[in-house]
Order: sequence, then structure tokens, then C-alpha cells
Amino acid sequence: MASLGHRSPTGIAYLKISHLGRCRTTLSHFARSFKSVPNRRGPSGPEGDSKIGNAMGSNQLYLLPQTGICTPTPTSLLKPTLPLAFPYEHIRAPSLALNDQKKSPAQDLLNLQRGAQVEPVATPAYYIGSKFDRIPYWQKIGRWKDVSEEHFLSYKWNTAKDVQGKMKLYGFLQEMLPEMIPAKGQQDPNISREEFIKDVMDGIAMAPTSIRLTPHILASIDWENPLNDPLSKQFIPKKSTFQPDHPRLTLDSLHEQEDSPSSSHCPLYCRYCTRSYAVGADTETVSKASLKPKRARWNTMLDHIANTPSIQDVVISGGDSYSLAPDHLRMIGDRLMDIDHVRRFRVATKGLCVSPSRTLDPNDGWTDELIRLSEIGRQRGKHVALHTHFNHPNEFSWVSREAAQKLFQNSVVVRNQAVLLKGVNDDAETMGNLLRELGDSNIMPYYVYAGDMVKGVEDLRTPLQTILNLECQLRGSIAGFLMPQFVVDLPGGGGKRLASSYRSYDRKTGVSTFVAPAVKGLGKADKVYEYFDPLDSVQQSLPEE
Repeated sequence: MASLGHRSPTGIAYLKISHLGRCRTTLSHFARSFKSVPNRRGPSGPEGDSKIGNAMGSNQLYLLPQTGICTPTPTSLLKPTLPLAFPYEHIRAPSLALNDQKKSPAQDLLNLQRGAQVEPVATPAYYIGSKFDRIPYWQKIGRWKDVSEEHFLSYKWNTAKDVQGKMKLYGFLQEMLPEMIPAKGQQDPNISREEFIKDVMDGIAMAPTSIRLTPHILASIDWENPLNDPLSKQFIPKKSTFQPDHPRLTLDSLHEQEDSPSSSHCPLYCRYCTRSYAVGADTETVSKASLKPKRARWNTMLDHIANTPSIQDVVISGGDSYSLAPDHLRMIGDRLMDIDHVRRFRVATKGLCVSPSRTLDPNDGWTDELIRLSEIGRQRGKHVALHTHFNHPNEFSWVSREAAQKLFQNSVVVRNQAVLLKGVNDDAETMGNLLRELGDSNIMPYYVYAGDMVKGVEDLRTPLQTILNLECQLRGSIAGFLMPQFVVDLPGGGGKRLASSYRSYDRKTGVSTFVAPAVKGLGKADKVYEYFDPLDSVQQSLPEE
């Protein structure tokens, strides 16, 4: 028997329901009916064991979280906002679930059977047991120590407080950094604030991507230890970490400009951005092929889609679709809805990760427009989804979870596409925590990408072997439907291929080859695509002579 609050080896709790003649009336009794069993195929095992939440006909079991009552009463009698399938670690003793006014469990059951409404618990299941308290975490930033929750949840306030450009980041670092900064490794010396800032300023001069950071990300970085912070590594370049670019690398390694040029607007600029050739302002090393989002250009693209019946799937991307005004999102979405052969479209944005407050802002219509499109899509039988981009568990806050819950409650499908980054999420513990955090927020892990061959980020790329090892280590440790696809987006425009589907892989040279039989346009039929490990990993793997 598994004690309440402890995971089984597989992280799955099973409830024995072979006899429901007498239903327990307290959560302490209810907890005793949990059984830890090995993970196995199929929805049910021997002797009537079945996973919580499985459809079991007349034997379906429901829990009234306010009272601990188990009942086979139909769900139609419960309020639609009441979570019915509780993860077992979220169950608490009745005293923690009761409101100030005590209620009789027997009376609650009687009222339920008479058709009365039962009030849901004050704290929803997605939040119970969360590591996050509803605290103003942004107030640790000195300049925002008096900013209220109302202001922080305002998207207008957020965009006004972005730290954009070299000099604004310089001023921010002067405010936030301690005089001495902990070393990156145990054998390394501590460095001064001035040394760190100079390293960053020199790194910006070498980077292909300009600087833009949102208040949420700035408030989520550990400024007492920025050298080891996983978010700092993603967004703030440092000269000391730069490595020579791979000789086979190009600025547009995926050849996207040949297929469909992208717009250049994002709410935040990532160091490892595939589209650093276009996104953001010019840098000292790259003059951007900037393409402003224009209605005339959209109409040309939409006309092409309407006149090409073979196009069934469309991605609204960029740049980032967060940069679209709500009426622009409506215009594009409505046009796609009216094209009969378009069956699915996805709205791609990192906004839910880097600026989640916009989803909760009652004065901003972007999320309302997304929800409207999702509802229309369901009515018309078209699949509408939001694709977002979390890379590390530290990117989550209570604002992120509340935003994800709002989308979930409104039936918006949300999927995540992560990028594997050295020193950020390239170990099984961190990646596993990220996948579970996504699952707890009802965001489906979709892809984990091997890092693209982008200029200026060789220090963040990992060898192919790393992504192969991660998939092997993680599979079976979490529910199968929370396992993403581990993929390589092939240089040269071959598209996404499972990392494990390589045709050949030579660890000594760091060269792997892939084929993409379905990709035939632009002379790509029968093409063999190559992916290259970062040079430092190849040198480390070479045998000693």
C-alpha cells in the first residue's frame, strides 16, 4: 500500500474500485484505498484495479473534495469548474478543504443526490501542492518594489518596462548585481560586478541577437548568482562563454528565407534564436533582414493558402504572434477559418513563457481573440492550438500557472516546444521537472529540439548523443502522453526528424546524417542532410593518441 503523499515508482496512483457498495466518508479512509502498482499497459489491471479518472460505466467514482465523500453520482450535478480527476498528491485532509462554515458530509451527499449544487474547493487542483505562493516576486527588483499585482498583470505596463538595448541592460545590472558574484565552478574565482558587466557588454558586441528582456524574466533570474542561473544563460550573452562557430554553420541554417521569410518582432530576444538573421534590431555583427508585419503581405500569403488545396496545416508565427494586435489576429484567424481545406492552424508564441501576465490582463484582447478562434474552430471541426516555448522550470511562476489555467478552462489546446541547451536543461532531472511542470499546467510537451546551428551560440549547443541519452533516460519515468518528440530540425530545410532516426552517426567526427523522404520541393528529393555536433564535444570525445 502506498502512503498518501508518496509517489509510486512510476509516479502513478491506482485506486481499487472492485467494490463500491460502501463508500468511505473521509479523505483519510479514501487515501487507504490507493494502491501503488507497477506501470502496465491498458486502463485496468487484475482484480478491478483502475486508474483514477478512467471511464468505468456505472462504477465511475467521484470525489467531493470539500467533504471527502465518494459517490457514483453523475457529473452533470457538479459545477463544470470543479476538477474531478485529482492527482493523488493534491488530496488533502478535509479540514484544509472546508470553508469557514463547517458542513455535514451526510447533508452534502443528500443535497447532491437531490440535485443541489456543491460548491467547489476554494483552491483548484492545479494550484494545490504547487511550489508557488501568490507572492509579488517582481518586487525583488528594486525599481519595482512598490509595483502592485494589478500593474504587473497589465500588458501595457510590461511592454513599457522592458529592458531593451545595451545601455538599458547596463543600468539594470548596475542596480541588481551584488559587489561580488559567485564563481561559475568550484575551482573558479569569484568575480566583481564590474567584471561581469564588462563581460556582458563585450558579449553583446559579438552576439547576432540584440537585447530585449521582459519584467517576468528579469524577476525570475537569480541576480545573486547570475553565472549559474539557467535563464541568464539563455538571454544574456557573455564574451567569456563564446566559442568559434562551426565551419559548416550559416546564418539561416534552416534555409527559411528560401521557403517563407519571417517577420522580425518578438516580446523577448533569445540568444539561440534560429531567426537571429531577422529578429530584433541590427547588431554590431548582423544587419537584419527585417520584415515588418504588413496587412498587404498577409493578404498575399492568405490568398496563396486559399488557392492551394494541398495546404491543410498553417502556423501563425514570425517573429512571434504575440506582436500581433488583437484585431490582426482576428483577421488572420477568420480568413483561415473561411478556407475550407485548412483543417488545423497553430498560433506560435513564446509570450506565455516570457510575459504570461498578458493572458490575465482584462484590458488586453489578444487572449480573448485566441479563445474566440478556438471556440469557432471547435464548432467548425477545425483544430486551433497555441504553441509556446518553455525551456526551464524556473520560467514558471504563479502568474504562468494562472495564465495556463485560464486557457485550459476555456478549452484552448496548448503545446510546448523546448530547445535543448547546454547548461540549461541538458540533464534528465531538469528536463524531467520541466515536462512535469508543463503537465501540471495542462500544457502538452510536444517537441524538444536539438539546438539549431546558429551563429554565436556554440556554447549552448549539445552533441546529438545528449538528446538521444535524454530520451532514453526519461521514457518510462512519466506518463507516455507527456513525453515529447526529441527532434533535429535539419540544416538545409529538411524539416523535423526524430533524433533517433539518424541514418548514420560518427561520434569521432560529430557528423550525423538524416533523410527526409517526404520533403521533395526545391530540388530536395533524395537529399541527405547532415547535422554537426559542436566542435568542443567532438574534441572531447576523440580517443587519446
